[in-house]
Amino acid sequence: MRFSSETSADGVCEQPFTLGEIPGVLWTPAGAAGTRPLILLGHGGGQHKKAPGIVALARRFVAECGFAVAAVDVPGHGDRPVDEEYNRIATENQARVAEGEELAALIAGFQALVARQTVPEWQAVLDAVQDLDYVGAGPVGYWGVSLGCGLGVPFVADEPRVRAAVLGLGEALASAQAAARITVPVEFLVQWDDERVPRAHSLALFDALASAEKTLHANPGNHGEIPAFELDSTLRFFTRHLG
Repeated sequence: MRFSSETSADGVCEQPFTLGEIPGVLWTPAGAAGTRPLILLGHGGGQHKKAPGIVALARRFVAECGFAVAAVDVPGHGDRPVDEEYNRIATENQARVAEGEELAALIAGFQALVARQTVPEWQAVLDAVQDLDYVGAGPVGYWGVSLGCGLGVPFVADEPRVRAAVLGLGEALASAQAAARITVPVEFLVQWDDERVPRAHSLALFDALASAEKTLHANPGNHGEIPAFELDSTLRFFTRHLG
């Protein structure tokens, strides 16, 4: 892991890094020392590791909870190079939607393909970040909605270090089998009027989770309209399970 810079503001230290070909950002309390919980954030489709929502969430975890937070660009996003194969599939999917195919099924297939690359990448990021003496091998949480959910479900299912997860705006077409292997506490977000993910598909994914503790947070609004108060709930959830 190689850090390219370090800045601090309002008690939060931000360090962009690269791990091999993976670009990411680590946020920690300024002057941090010793072991602390770590949250990995998965950004949405078309976004990146420093999307405004990701940065706002990261800074609150650090400033209010004392956690470390990491986010990385998934393939084809942010500072990652253009992936011609992924672009080809995305273009084909757009044409198929124009011809009347269901968008949710195409998104599910694409996310399942990308997850096969991202799961081992994210595990390598956890290894590297937890090797830092000011993060350490503390409890790990995962937060991801939309694309971050589609990639996060198989990650949480495969990564035993994750002890709690916030997921949502995702569906069961590609993720149900992985969801059935998730047993950690989950807070699951659904937008009731989601124009991208059919409500029934989101509820099916929630139902597929094998967690003994799982809560469904359903709010009116479209795909990108998660209410601001859900951020407060997220902080309470991870503080309870990781803090």
